[in-house]
Amino acid sequence: MLTITLAIVIGAAFGFVLDRIGATNPNWIGRMLNLTNLHLMKTILLAIGVASVLTFGGQMLGLVDVGHMSVKTAYVGVFIGGLMLGLGWAASGFCPGTGLCAAAVGRIDALFFVAGGLLGAAAYMLSYPVWKGLGLLEGQAWTLGTVPGADYPAAFPTLPGDLAGIAIGAAFIVIAFILPRRFSRKRAPAGEAIE
Repeated sequence: MLTITLAIVIGAAFGFVLDRIGATNPNWIGRMLNLTNLHLMKTILLAIGVASVLTFGGQMLGLVDVGHMSVKTAYVGVFIGGLMLGLGWAASGFCPGTGLCAAAVGRIDALFFVAGGLLGAAAYMLSYPVWKGLGLLEGQAWTLGTVPGADYPAAFPTLPGDLAGIAIGAAFIVIAFILPRRFSRKRAPAGEAIE
């Protein structure tokens, strides 16, 4: 029961933050993708960077158990699915997480997005044997560098994975701070200041 309660509390807090940064508004996603406002991109980079530094730093200090980490397998189906997700995100202005949060705050367009996602998941489930038979779901899980205590092969065995994770996270944090708010000098929508 504690696990379910904790999941609900963390999920609600995450959804609240997504809504506050504008990620539940497809207009913000569109502005990020056409480079007229990079506020959301800066926030995403900062969040990934901080999480990476804390996770890998915590792992090096023995505060994070590597057994709780999961490395996703890389295979053709993942790349096809990633491409489909990116196209869907650009077309709708929602990704699965932001779409659910937007539906929770009452956006009608997000309800259609969620319904479409559920239909897509059902279609994938029904067609799973076909994709498996084509070999699109076979691959290998690997890490960039060697992570102590992990059983995954490393692309670069001499590279310490923890240090690589911290370096990449730090780079994301730096990029988040130096990235301009916008590349384009297009006129800002009403209520939005131009820097």
